[in-house]
Amino acid sequence: MKDYLVKALAFNGQVRAYAANTTETVAEAQRRHYTWPTASAALGRAMTATVMMGSMLKGDNKITVKIDGGGPLGTILVDSNASGSVRGYVQNPQTHFELNKHGKLDVARAVGTNGTLSVVKDIGMRDHFSGQTEIVSGELGEDFTYYFVVSEQVPSAVGVGVLVNPDNSILAAGGFIIQLLPGTDDETINIIESKINNMTPVSKLIEKGLTPEQLIEEILGKENVKFLETVPVHFQCKCSRERFESAIISLGKDEIQEIITEGGEAETHCHFCNAKYNFTKEELEQMLDQAKG
Repeated sequence: MKDYLVKALAFNGQVRAYAANTTETVAEAQRRHYTWPTASAALGRAMTATVMMGSMLKGDNKITVKIDGGGPLGTILVDSNASGSVRGYVQNPQTHFELNKHGKLDVARAVGTNGTLSVVKDIGMRDHFSGQTEIVSGELGEDFTYYFVVSEQVPSAVGVGVLVNPDNSILAAGGFIIQLLPGTDDETINIIESKINNMTPVSKLIEKGLTPEQLIEEILGKENVKFLETVPVHFQCKCSRERFESAIISLGKDEIQEIITEGGEAETHCHFCNAKYNFTKEELEQMLDQAKG
């Protein structure tokens, strides 16, 4: 099954819902960054939540999520847009611990619980929307839930999960976001809370083969849901050789000359996708001619 997400309304427009299968997308990130299981789970959860948040935007708008909980994993940085493209990385990809007391990957220990979750939305205007909340659990699902409630004042439930194979590859990844719109009645709220509190972990449901549509139906009831849109999800980085060339030129003549003098060539590295771009001495000399003093 190719990765995708769905958007839906439920209970006669009282509830907004999103669900995604991100297995191949997270697997691509794992391969690019050589993440170990606990790091894979943290990055995968963050990417899954962010790509669903990106789908709430329109046009060319984009969202960047930064998670810095003070743990050994370091910073997690993910960005996405309205068309389902997502990319991300962790500062220390080879982070892994023994399973926690619940027999699950110890994401909270890796992420830490002494820091913040920050969201910046580029909505095509001069001023970006930004919000920041404290890390409350380090498990990330609860942290995104807390962000929505505190920063955007939208009562929400966020469930994200990643299962990792013994060889470090990704077995299953995905998640959901359920949001209560103004005026949602108490009966509906109680039904949803009961379902979420008693449901099988989302990663297990995806492993069993449930689609994003079925995830939403599992929580909200098939008879209550109206699906609105399907969006393909994929790992995509915006880096290119041309972008790095422009970045080097922007350093100015003195710095470029210093690079030529010291090493004669340059290697650039994209944090988001782990791609490397090498520039020879001859290419650097051509950039030197284009650079400003």
